[in-house]
Amino acid sequence: MDIEGAGAVVTGGLVAGAIEKPTGKAGEAHAHGVCSDCGAETSGNFCANCGQPTHVHRTLLHLGEELLHGVMHFDARIWRTLPLLWLNPGRLTREWVEGKRSRYVSPLAIFLFTLFVMFFALSFMPHPESKTGEAAEMSERIASQRVGLAEAEKALVQMRAESGEQPDPTMQMAINAGQKLVDDRRAALARLEIEQRDGRADGLKPGSWQASIKDMATGESGETKLKVMGKDAEKEGHGIGATVLKKLQNPDLALYKLQQTMYKFAFLLVPLSIPFVALLFLWKRGFTLYDHGVFVLYSLTFMAMLLMLMVLSATIAGWLGGIVIPLGLLAVPVHVFAQMKGAYSLSWFSALWRTTALLVFCNIVVGLFVTAIVYLGLGH
Repeated sequence: MDIEGAGAVVTGGLVAGAIEKPTGKAGEAHAHGVCSDCGAETSGNFCANCGQPTHVHRTLLHLGEELLHGVMHFDARIWRTLPLLWLNPGRLTREWVEGKRSRYVSPLAIFLFTLFVMFFALSFMPHPESKTGEAAEMSERIASQRVGLAEAEKALVQMRAESGEQPDPTMQMAINAGQKLVDDRRAALARLEIEQRDGRADGLKPGSWQASIKDMATGESGETKLKVMGKDAEKEGHGIGATVLKKLQNPDLALYKLQQTMYKFAFLLVPLSIPFVALLFLWKRGFTLYDHGVFVLYSLTFMAMLLMLMVLSATIAGWLGGIVIPLGLLAVPVHVFAQMKGAYSLSWFSALWRTTALLVFCNIVVGLFVTAIVYLGLGH
């Protein structure tokens, strides 16, 4: 699991929780005296001057409570938010927009927390061993070498076709150089594949820094040639297309990188979605981008939870996934319709055509998101 990525999401959740003012709890004992922060006299749960709680806890248990509270105000509000998010999302969205916020978890906090839980849970999904560590590096080098070999063979065939049956001396020299490059790359690729399958004769791990230093010190062509060929392959390719093609030579590694990038940049779905929701209400006054942002955040949170449920059910048992996944796919338009109708107080017809249009827009958003993920995950 990428600790930095998970830490970034947690940090975002802490920031989201910090932007809301703390609220007192019913029945909590009033602390009287002097505020430990600003020194002002107090007569309730919070200082009237600076807002700090008058009762400062110093227990380890409370430290854990503060962590959960900081991430998403994890208290009784979560049990009022989740049922509405699943069963009455329109009411939840409308009441938050109208200012009835003390009883619910904020849309940004619950969205970030859900992303963190999804990232954490899916990171434990099994994946091939070749995806990580030195094995992944060796697989990527083999993929790069295959691309370089294909490009060299293509260039050699083109030169032979252009030279005709009797090439001039200059063209013949170029053909000979191209043939030598193809032979060298074939030999290097064969050596790498043997090392990946059987290991090195000297006992070093293929692709390790010790192996690289030894190859260069003994004058062997392996690692040094591979680095030069990799650079040549990048030069022969054209932009992001060649880079993506090289990464796709190893499908397992490419899928792993796409998954990691998707988790890290899932928040991009929010700014990509808001303009399309706003487009549905372009001529309807009374709604702001903030309202649409709340709608998008709660909707995406539900979709993320639904996705986790479907993946978990399919992982536990195939037959269970065969039941849950179709029901989950059916729940998507139903949830969007219910949230659209309730959040914006629309008629059935108005909510229905907007839901249909929004589902079409969702395909565009997903397309843009996937393009961004491919560029960020495989384009570098």
